[in-house]
Amino acid sequence: MKKGYITQIALSKKVGWSEGNGRRWIKIFKDYIPVLIDGRNKYYNEESYKVLLTIKTLSEKNFNSSQILEIFNENGVPSTDKELVDIIESKSIFNEFDQTIVDSIPSSKELIIPLLNVMRDGKTYTGSNLNAGVAEYFSLSEAQLSISYPDSKEFIFTHRMRASRYSLKKQGHIEEVSKFTYQITEYGLALLNDNSEEINEEIEELEKFIDPFEVIQDKVEEIEDELITKLVDELKKAHWRRLETIVIDLLTAMGYGDGQVTEKTNDGGLDGIIKEDKLGLDNIYVQAKRWENTVGRPEVMSFSGALDAKGARKGIFITTSNFTKGAEEYVERLESKKIILIGGKKLARLMIENDIGVSVKKRFVIKEIDFSYFEGE
Repeated sequence: MKKGYITQIALSKKVGWSEGNGRRWIKIFKDYIPVLIDGRNKYYNEESYKVLLTIKTLSEKNFNSSQILEIFNENGVPSTDKELVDIIESKSIFNEFDQTIVDSIPSSKELIIPLLNVMRDGKTYTGSNLNAGVAEYFSLSEAQLSISYPDSKEFIFTHRMRASRYSLKKQGHIEEVSKFTYQITEYGLALLNDNSEEINEEIEELEKFIDPFEVIQDKVEEIEDELITKLVDELKKAHWRRLETIVIDLLTAMGYGDGQVTEKTNDGGLDGIIKEDKLGLDNIYVQAKRWENTVGRPEVMSFSGALDAKGARKGIFITTSNFTKGAEEYVERLESKKIILIGGKKLARLMIENDIGVSVKKRFVIKEIDFSYFEGE
């Protein structure tokens, strides 16, 4: 092994993750984590550690892997503490859905002319560059740029910009000169020189072009919402012992460590244990409740007391229903331990993401041109 490099196991341990959990995150973010491949072995350096530590920090602030990937794809890996803090602070903004903020974001129709104006110098622009230019034109706030629809992984502003680009491309006002890189056409420049009446007529025509990917995404979300409802129904009908097994299977699949259901004669009110390391030095205790009624603060406090009895610092309380505001506020104020609350819908969504209790019905592959293939002599 070269000096300054460590193994994947050592990297996971250095970050503070179990081997399984570290392996899962490294696999997801392999394009962003520097690696030295020596035969069949992989080694990592200090830069790899910094990237993975950034990922861990964002994960602990309730960013999921898709959101972190979107941040990295759009802006790269945060290189300073300030960039990381800004991202974390924006989470509290876009986590709270505010219709007033949504209504203040320009529509796809309103974005068209400003988008063309950004490109009127004839230079090439990436999607990210266009987003930044139009955002500056409208003086959009961090809240406007960072808010997304409930249960959506894409920012609303980014979504509307993509729809505008698609319409302009279909009508020949801009062209995609390479992957995700655009340039205004003579037709687009001519539109900017039209009078206001002609511009409005052309924009009305542009609105007829709907991105097919948007249609597909809407249908996929509709199918997933229906699947979540069905999964929650099945979870509520499952035997309580089976529910405990399902929960442990899920947490193990998510990479938290080796899990097991506890014996009911001596479980201390706890239903499962996840061993984050092979020796069981750091355990996560789990409680799973098949309830119809909302779980309140008293039940969560009881679970917290059971953790204290075990000297535990980490717990996950899962229910097929949901939690009261009081229960959520209680766990937010805890300082000596960390308790995660997972309601029925979130549980179902995690099962879908980790292929627990579901199977692939049909797989669709959508292909696009690889522009780099045609480059060169």
